Formats: sequence, C-alpha cells, structure tokens
Amino acid sequence: MKPTLVVLAAGMGSRYGGIKQIDPVGAHGETLLDYSCFDAKEHGYDKVVFIIRPDIEKDFRERLFDRIARNMNAEYVFQTKQSLLDAAQIEASKNREKPWGTIHAVLCAKDAVKTPFTIINADDYYGKEAYGILGSYLSTLENSSTAHAMVGYILKNTMSPVGSVSRGVCNVKDGFLTGMRENTKIEFDAQGIVSHLPEGDARLTGDEIVSMNFFGFTPAAFDYMQLYWERFIKDNISEPKTEVLLPNCAGEIVATGNGTMKVFSTEDRWFGMTYKEDRETVRQNLAEKTKMGLYPEKLWEK
Repeated sequence: MKPTLVVLAAGMGSRYGGIKQIDPVGAHGETLLDYSCFDAKEHGYDKVVFIIRPDIEKDFRERLFDRIARNMNAEYVFQTKQSLLDAAQIEASKNREKPWGTIHAVLCAKDAVKTPFTIINADDYYGKEAYGILGSYLSTLENSSTAHAMVGYILKNTMSPVGSVSRGVCNVKDGFLTGMRENTKIEFDAQGIVSHLPEGDARLTGDEIVSMNFFGFTPAAFDYMQLYWERFIKDNISEPKTEVLLPNCAGEIVATGNGTMKVFSTEDRWFGMTYKEDRETVRQNLAEKTKMGLYPEKLWEK
C-alpha cells in the first residue's frame, strides 16, 4: 500500500512575517514544499494532501499546487477556526485569535487520506533519507495497524540562530517512544539551550531526540485523534490562543496503550524557514544539494 503525504500548511507564519509555504527558494521559483513533494514522490508516496487556509488558496494554486498536481496526485483541504465545530462551539469561540493547532489540522484532512500517511510541516526540510525510511515502513502496514512511527532529530541540529523554536521532546527506550511533550519555546541563551515551560525554565543539553512533526500514522490513529480533539475543545472552547498539538497527542497514544511509535533516526540535517532570516540559509543549502546532484537543476519538467 503506497503511503500519503499530509502537509501542514495552514499556519499563520507570524514569526516569519509572510506566507512562507509558497516563498520561492529554488533557482526556478521552487518552494521548500516542492522539494518535500519531490522527495516523497521519489520514495514511493502516491498522493499529497495539503492543509491550507482559504485566504491563501489563489496564491497557493498559482505558486505551488498547480505545478505539484501536474506531477503527482495532489489535493488540498481547508482548515479554518470554524472547521469541525458546531454552531454553539463557533459562538463560544468567537474571540479565538489563533488556529486550533496541528491535531485539528490533521482531522480536517481525514476524509482525503485513505492509506498510511506521513505528516510534515510546510516550512521544514527533512532530508531524502527520512522519506525513504518512513515511506518503506508505512508501505508494509494495513490501515487498521496501530504500529505508528516517526523520524526523530537531534535537538541541536534543529535550532534556529535567530529565535525560538517549538519542538516535541521525546523519551525513547529500545527504539520506541515512551513519552513526548511539546516545548513551544526553546532557544539559545548565554548558558546554552533553554526551554521556557509553563512551570518554569528547563535546561536542555541539545542531544535530546525531538519531533519535527515527521510522523507516520495509519488511518486507525484518526479515532484517537478525534477523541483527543473532543476533550480539548470541551476544556478550551473559550481560550483565545491555546492549541491542540500533534506531539502531545502522539505521546498520549503511546502512554494509553492505543498504539506504539517506532522511532527512526536519520543522518540528514534538518533546516527550515521559521524566521525571515532563515530564507537565505535555506536557499543556499538547497543550491548546494543541487550542485551535489541530489536534485535536478529544475525539479519538475512541467
């Protein structure tokens, strides 16, 4: 069974200062997502589903989607602040300032996903190896399997020099996840790396295994994600900013015995476009990988 790629592309880009999902970084106007889709297709992914906001649809189609759709099976779905809510919930959350988060986004794509799937962030470069590892693993699973997986990265290899990052810090034993917590503000300071948590600051070594939202699930995970979302929305319907996060749900799936999460690793180095200042670094890295022969000069023929 060929896996599906699910792309989280509905973020507001508040720290970046623009619609980074469709910002060109390649020699022929390619976006970072072009490279992600190219890598996925090269490693056997049969379909890509983008989760976007309605307000970027026109630019998204013109600057990315129509090109991808000419080269592989592709579709997109919308995530809005009203998605998956009933009338009473919409009214109760009318002062909502932010999107509901990554679990909400994935559930918006549920009807478009028919096979085991990999989730990625739109603004991250994960490396070719990660798609090969997770794609091969997912292709062996039935839709009913609860043997999920992820590719983990070393925290110090995923930091941005220009600001804080959000990472799911993992506990791993014998190659399997035993727990995970989303740390929403990790940054460098004079002493090294610090995570600002609700209960206080925590020092990190930089060698921790972290999630970059490169998860592999089967459709069986949607049932637990739905329950997780329903609990969240009941408790947070009037919160203006609180988000329901994928790493926290993944950790709970494992902790409650509703599935396992095999943790793979990769030698590839992550990079991404969290901040506007990251764009030039991304452009240079992709140009170097093209020069090395990892990508053709022009990704797509049409």
